Amino acid sequence: MSSYRERLWPSVWIYLATALVIPASILVLAPVNLFAGVIAAIVLFAGMCGIFIVMAPVIEVRDGTLTAGKARIPLEFLGTPASYTGSAATLQRGQRLDARAWLCLRGWVDPVVKIPLEDPNDPTPYWLVSSRNPEGLKAALAR
Repeated sequence: MSSYRERLWPSVWIYLATALVIPASILVLAPVNLFAGVIAAIVLFAGMCGIFIVMAPVIEVRDGTLTAGKARIPLEFLGTPASYTGSAATLQRGQRLDARAWLCLRGWVDPVVKIPLEDPNDPTPYWLVSSRNPEGLKAALAR
C-alpha cells in the first residue's frame, strides 16, 4: 500500500509555451504546402504533449521504499528530510547543490525536498526531489 504518491505533471504554461511549435511549423512549411504545415504542427504539438505526459516522474513512498522517477532506495538508508520553497529552493537547486547529489527535479515545480543518505557505501550525499506537496512527502518518509 502506498503511503505517498505524486506525479510531477507539467504546468499549464508548459503546454502553452509548447503551442508555439504550431505557428512555427506552419510558417516553415507554408511556402511548400499549407496543408503539410498544419498537419506537421498538429503532429509535433501532440507528440510533445504526449512526451511530457509519459515522461512525468512519479514520487512514491511504498513498502519501505522511496521511488523518485526511475531510482529506488530503501527508507532505512534515508536521514531526516528537509523541504525548501521559494528562494531557498532556488539555492538548493543552484548555488548549494552538491555535484554528487541525485536529482529528480522539474523546473515547473518550485518546492524541493532534500533527503540525506546515511549509507556509508553510497557516494551520493543526498537526493533532491521536486514535490508539489513537500510536507506530505516528509511525513511519509518519517513513518
